[in-house]
Amino acid sequence: MILRTSLVFILLSMVGCGAGELPSLKDGDLVFQDAQSPQSAALRIATNSPYTHMGVIFIEEGGPLVYEAVGPVKYTPLKKWIQQGSNGHFVVKRLKERDQILNEESIRKLRDAGEIYEGRPYDFHFGWSGDRIYCSELVWKMYKTALGVEIGRLQRFRDFDLSDPIVVKILRERFPEGIPEDEIVISPASMFKSNLLGTVYEN
Repeated sequence: MILRTSLVFILLSMVGCGAGELPSLKDGDLVFQDAQSPQSAALRIATNSPYTHMGVIFIEEGGPLVYEAVGPVKYTPLKKWIQQGSNGHFVVKRLKERDQILNEESIRKLRDAGEIYEGRPYDFHFGWSGDRIYCSELVWKMYKTALGVEIGRLQRFRDFDLSDPIVVKILRERFPEGIPEDEIVISPASMFKSNLLGTVYEN
């Protein structure tokens, strides 16, 4: 498995894109994709974005891993993570000031901040408590806790487009007693649009 993952990473690194070859991935890079699920269809509409799932990259000897909240929170080899998305499409983003913010010590802090949540179940109700946790909440809290960096703008349920029938159906299933309109939410779309990040690869 390690050899296969490494081979895939090497092949990916040879793939050209508009800005040239895929650069070496680095600890702390953020990866975005469109997950394949009914929930993702609703998220695309509600957030007006094609990106509905994300994680953070950590580099290991066997190749890059994606730390993600997918039920449970866990590390996933990059190859497998890419296969989870729609048509294998994904985008890699990086802090524009990464070299000033991330060093060996801060990367360790970032890992530690994430591993507090390892094994926790996915939060289908998008609460902010952290007892259960969803993908963008995990990554946002990791960066905030470890580095004091807030990637993306926190919003509330009421800020999203909740009128589409696909969205209404999901919300009625999740919240039969009513939508918690004042609940704090961080979406993959908001983090994707953050001006703190720059795109380093898109396939």
